This record gives sequence, structure tokens and C-alpha cells, in this order.
Amino acid sequence: QDGLKQCLAEFRQQLTWVERLDVTLGPVTDPVSQSASTSDAVDPENDFQREMSFYRQAQAAVLEALPRLRKLQVPTRRPDDYFAEMAKSDQQMQKIRQKLKSKQEAMERSEKAKQLRAMRKYGKKVQVEVLQRRQKEKKNMLNAVKKYQKGLSDKLDFLDEEQTSSQGNKKGSASQRTKKGPNAKRRYKNQKFGFGGKKKGSKWNTKESFNDVSSFQSKVAHNKGPGKGGRGGKGGKKALNKRPGKRARQKMKNRAR
Repeated sequence: QDGLKQCLAEFRQQLTWVERLDVTLGPVTDPVSQSASTSDAVDPENDFQREMSFYRQAQAAVLEALPRLRKLQVPTRRPDDYFAEMAKSDQQMQKIRQKLKSKQEAMERSEKAKQLRAMRKYGKKVQVEVLQRRQKEKKNMLNAVKKYQKGLSDKLDFLDEEQTSSQGNKKGSASQRTKKGPNAKRRYKNQKFGFGGKKKGSKWNTKESFNDVSSFQSKVAHNKGPGKGGRGGKGGKKALNKRPGKRARQKMKNRAR
């Protein structure tokens, strides 16, 4: 304590109060309890009480110093046209802004990477579950086949399940095909060449077509109709003995070749 007092006496300067502006007071009176809270009543481990004691001590200093400053005609309020220069330059603030922006972008990239990893984990989990289910179904079917081969079971339910599953897959694929339909190239070929099917023997006679004589016309078959070169027709023997033309002879030669 003696050493502290000696150090205080050494750096103390005997100046007027307006040059020192020091105020040493206790905390202001509490408006609720109407009493000044002492230092013994404040728990130093309680953050709220400690900060409140500092706040009330600063209030007491303001209430003491303001009247003295006004008495000495010292202005205590900042004028409206007061201009305060920033402590940091615009270049330094630009660097800080760029750094904050880069940190934000890095955080966004990290968040996207986390989301992608989570989606990959979920997809992998679903794939593993599907594979496990298929392996389990395969194992159950093999066990049922072994039991049936050994004579322990006479049920063939596993074949029905497999058949129903395969039929369901076929129906699904057929519905997909019908829903999708042929492409433009296939539609053009179908329109041009037909839809396939049996071509050879499509014009052969059957028993029903052989017995069907409803479309038979005797006059047309025996060349006796009008204008067909029959006995009462216009052509007669002249039409039969008429020599074919040049174009007809050329067609006959081409057919003979």
C-alpha cells in the first residue's frame, strides 16, 4: 500500500480539474431501494450485479461532472455540422469487405458440399437397401427350392411369386412402350412399307374362298360381254387377229427375258 501511494504521488500532476477531468465517486442511489449499493453488496461472480454497479457508478460521475463543465463553459454536445474522419481508410475497408465476401462464399460452398454429401449418402443407403432386399428374396427362394427338392415342402408358392413379379415387370415395360410409342423414323417406315407380318402365301386360296362363287361372271370370264370381241361384239375375228403394237411387243419381250 505504501508503494502504491508513492507511485501515485510520483505521476500525479497538480493541474486544474478542467485539464484532468477525473471524477471519483461511488455508485448512484438505486431508485428502487432508495439507497446507494455498496461494494460489499455486489457479488463479483455475478455478471449482472457487477455490470450494474459499473453502470451506476458511471451515472454518478456524469451527474457530478456535467454541471461543473457547464459552469466552466465547456461544450458537452457535438455540433450538427461536426465531421469525424474514419480511423480506417477506404482501401482498408475495401479489403475487409472483400475478405468478408470471400468468407461468405466459402461458407456457401461448404454448405453445398455438405448437401451433396448428404444426398450421396442417402442415395447409397437406398441402393444398399435395394440390394439387401434382393439378396434376401433370392435367399428365401433358394431355401424354398431346397426344401421342395428334399421333400420337406410340397408348396410351389415361390414360383407363383416369381411369375407374378416377372409379369408385373413385363406389364410395366409394355405400358412404358405403349406410352412412349414409336419414333418418327419408325412411323415413316410403317406408313411406307406397312406393319410387317406374314407376306408369303397371303393371296393363296382357302376352302371358303374356293367355294365362294358369288363374284363369278360368266360373260366376263368367256369374253362375251359388249365391246370384248365376242361374236355379237364390235371386234370379232378382226380384233383377235389384230397385231399388237410396238409398245406391247416391247413389253412382251421384256417379260420373256
